[in-house]
Amino acid sequence: MKLFVGLGNPGKEYEETRHNVGFMVIDELARRWNVSYNQAKFHGIFGSHIICGEKVILCKPLTYMNLSGECVRPLIDYFKINIEDVVVIYDDLDLPVGKIRLRTKGSAGGHNGIKSLIYHLGTEQFKRIRVGIGRPQNGQKITDYVLGRFQAEEALEIKQAIHRAADACEKFVGASFVQVMNEFNA
Repeated sequence: MKLFVGLGNPGKEYEETRHNVGFMVIDELARRWNVSYNQAKFHGIFGSHIICGEKVILCKPLTYMNLSGECVRPLIDYFKINIEDVVVIYDDLDLPVGKIRLRTKGSAGGHNGIKSLIYHLGTEQFKRIRVGIGRPQNGQKITDYVLGRFQAEEALEIKQAIHRAADACEKFVGASFVQVMNEFNA
């Protein structure tokens, strides 16, 4: 069983913001696999599907970004999912807009959603797909930047990144994460 978690904030006011790129990837997977978010438990919404003979769960925590671990930990426990089968997708200020980077572990790097996950999971050893959103320019505050929407000139790059991140998730259903990293980090 695989669990794909996209990080973001619930509510209309946060839709399509930089901080919600993890939700956007999960929504793209749900569209591709015809998965509906038909379950609401553990402060999140999720749906499941069988892909290549394996159960796959797509989850969007509704706890707000900084409390993401409060949703993911009980979900993992309830479904008895191995941490090796969990992939977290989230925005990253340190990557240029549209770039994706896959990792098998790592620190929070200042990302509050990842800090919450590390705290609640008790480990930094979980797979991640980081989607680049770039850094603010002209002295804009980081909170305003991540809660802002992408500029028109970034639309194509972020759309391609969302599709590549979803492609990487699909590939992980039938391949090792190292193989997926070798292909998508190139």
